[in-house]
Amino acid sequence: MRNPIFWFRRDLRLHGNEALIEAINNGAKEALFFVCEKQWQTHNTSNIQIDLLKRRVNYLGGELAKLGVKLNVIETENFDSLPASLALFLKNNHISEIYANREYEVNELNRDKACSAMGYALHLYDGDVLSPPGSIVTKGGEMFKVFTPFKKAWLSINSNRIFSVGARLQAIGPALSWETPNLLRSCGESNKWPVDDHVIEQVIAQFIYEKVHKYSQQRDIPSIKGTSGLSPYLALGIVSVSELIGRVQSETPDVLIRTKSETFSFVNELIWREFYRHLMFVYPKLCKGHNFNEKYNNIEWLNQENQFQAWCEGRTGYPIVDAAMRQLNQTGWMHNRLRMIVASFLTKHLLIDWRWGEAYFMSKLIDGDLASNNGGWQWAASTGCDAQPYFRIFNPITQSEKFDPEGTFIRKYIHELESVPAKYIHFPHEYLSAFGESGYSAPIVEHKAARERALAAFKV
Repeated sequence: MRNPIFWFRRDLRLHGNEALIEAINNGAKEALFFVCEKQWQTHNTSNIQIDLLKRRVNYLGGELAKLGVKLNVIETENFDSLPASLALFLKNNHISEIYANREYEVNELNRDKACSAMGYALHLYDGDVLSPPGSIVTKGGEMFKVFTPFKKAWLSINSNRIFSVGARLQAIGPALSWETPNLLRSCGESNKWPVDDHVIEQVIAQFIYEKVHKYSQQRDIPSIKGTSGLSPYLALGIVSVSELIGRVQSETPDVLIRTKSETFSFVNELIWREFYRHLMFVYPKLCKGHNFNEKYNNIEWLNQENQFQAWCEGRTGYPIVDAAMRQLNQTGWMHNRLRMIVASFLTKHLLIDWRWGEAYFMSKLIDGDLASNNGGWQWAASTGCDAQPYFRIFNPITQSEKFDPEGTFIRKYIHELESVPAKYIHFPHEYLSAFGESGYSAPIVEHKAARERALAAFKV
């Protein structure tokens, strides 16, 4: 007799979750989620993301109960102890099969191998991507090492597909009771991010109807809400890529064909997400802190602790960098353009190992995601796949002038500069010196000298 169960991971949605639907269709009446605090700590998962995750799982528990499905929440230290905890639960509850969505990181893959070795049927689905990793390859059968050809191949497979939210989970029995387990108690740190489906659907709808057609024009301006703001939900699988593209297609049916359109620029970012996931699966060394491009293994990073601390705290003396880091520290999120600016500054201006920045981001971001975070950092550091060339070094002053011309974003997070005119705010030190002590940090490096130093280091 079949007695399956569904195992939630970072796929915390009821709708458009093929693996969950299949589990229910095959008789599953229960679901499972593991709280692995020590494993999350090992992965540098931020407190704010853990809080959002717990709030969402608690919400799912209540929604599943209304549909007659019981959610079991189990605590285990880490992935090493998880298989034994899983085996005990399955045995005690006479469960023979598990349905779940694949995760592509090394530790997660090893966890699943250990669970499969216990003899239970483990049915895995690719619910986090639109094309399974390893399925989009060159004519020679290799993973693409440049994004544009990957995108073209991805589009050749998917451009005629009609994406959708997917099947909705239906009630399978009378409603059950649900009480928040102590394991899911929230500290409220993530409360600004709603976890109710109807509210999230409103957020998606507002973005699709009001902003997506202006995305390429506004996505680089940190002082306005020009991005989707959906990255925390993508990171935890609360919404799926299929749903987002489907929502875009509902307004612009030919968006995957008209790749020069304003609207496609948002879809393009979702394809970048796919690219980084495929890379991480094909090159597991990316999960282990290795440079993708091994020729940069001999860079002599300076790794000065005091300068790293100044960067972390937003005290570099470069307003756009400091405002961005303060935004991260205060909110758990950072605008995408600013992520590129601060990453370039850390790796090129300060010659600090990108791994330091990658780990710090993961420890703070509400949308922390290993594949995208690693891909972004290695792109900025010029060590990654299809990364910016090493000689491309963002000038934080001109970046500030271009993307925050009036200093609106800077003033929001750097109160010391609230009264500085827009003409001087991007590098205010001469202006401030005329008025005595300002309380704002002096620049920790000089741009031109730092640039020349970085060029010399990367040339070697």
